[in-house]
Amino acid sequence: MGQNPNGLQPEVKQLLYEGTVIPAHPLALDESRRLDERRQRALTRYYMAAGAGGVAVGVHTTQFAIRDPDIHLLEPVLRLAAEEVQNAELDRPFIKVAGICGPTAQAVAEAELAKELGYDLGLLSMGGLDPLSESELLDRVIAVTNIIPVFGFYLQPSVGGRTFSFQFWKEFADIPGVMAVKIAPFNRYQTLDVVRAVCFSKRRDEIALYTGNDDNIVADLLTTYRFIVDGEPVEKRIVGGLLGQWAVWTKKAVELLQEIKDTVAGRKTIPAELLTRGMEITDVNAALFDPAHDFKGCIPGIHEVLRRQGLLEGIWCLDPDEQLSPGQLAEIDRIYRDYPHLNDDEFVRRHRSEWLS
Repeated sequence: MGQNPNGLQPEVKQLLYEGTVIPAHPLALDESRRLDERRQRALTRYYMAAGAGGVAVGVHTTQFAIRDPDIHLLEPVLRLAAEEVQNAELDRPFIKVAGICGPTAQAVAEAELAKELGYDLGLLSMGGLDPLSESELLDRVIAVTNIIPVFGFYLQPSVGGRTFSFQFWKEFADIPGVMAVKIAPFNRYQTLDVVRAVCFSKRRDEIALYTGNDDNIVADLLTTYRFIVDGEPVEKRIVGGLLGQWAVWTKKAVELLQEIKDTVAGRKTIPAELLTRGMEITDVNAALFDPAHDFKGCIPGIHEVLRRQGLLEGIWCLDPDEQLSPGQLAEIDRIYRDYPHLNDDEFVRRHRSEWLS
């Protein structure tokens, strides 16, 4: 289910706007740090079976180094995920998001590759482009939207992002071809900037907002954002998540989002237990994403859960120095012990051999 000449397929667009679970797809490596194709395919199968509404491939969780000329894994990992989605012959829409990085020429080339492989949207990173002005970055967005619909991405500065103005996000939202924004600054003020900017855009109803704030998932999804625009109240919700946190325990994430949707749709009082679970999920994220060490162990932390579940053979990253931080393993032990209701290990155990076959 890829592009049509006018943008997104209608069923993909509807799912995007309704909100869904989109895990950020990890990279499966063997002990020689080469692509483990069998386990890479198994991860995509796991996300589909868990009920996710899409996957994001070639993003931070997949490791940006896949683009290095000596590694050259961007095309293989994008292709493997696309093949698995096609082979699954799902009777429901499934959103394929390709990570897009780099200066304009590189971003355009990656967008063309994603479109060729049947991806629906490009998650356009703004990281690593500090010499460029906000105006130049907006020109880059336009260049990419000429090829593939764009999923904007506010990446936190601690892992390579930068801070943008309210005006930048308003002009960003005004660009035809921008269909969604992943808000991931891990900062409430900057999150508000994006939501308010979209509300001030004439395209506000054409843009879906997704949380990437792995430290604030439940609160982001429960909140109705309301701003006064030209004297009138305008409301907007964050409808789903594109998250590294949702690369693990994905079935529970799907159940969580549905519970939140049911609560919001029924205009029910938000249960205190749901807010407490949100705190627990943030505690889990602290163990996995390693903010205690400036997020240095975030990818190995995700890998460790998948290794314990038997989906990955090890926690190897492309960079040999990218490992669990001191004390991080003990923290992962703790969250497994303290929050057994948050993991989906039993679900994985029942189906793992099927996904690895």
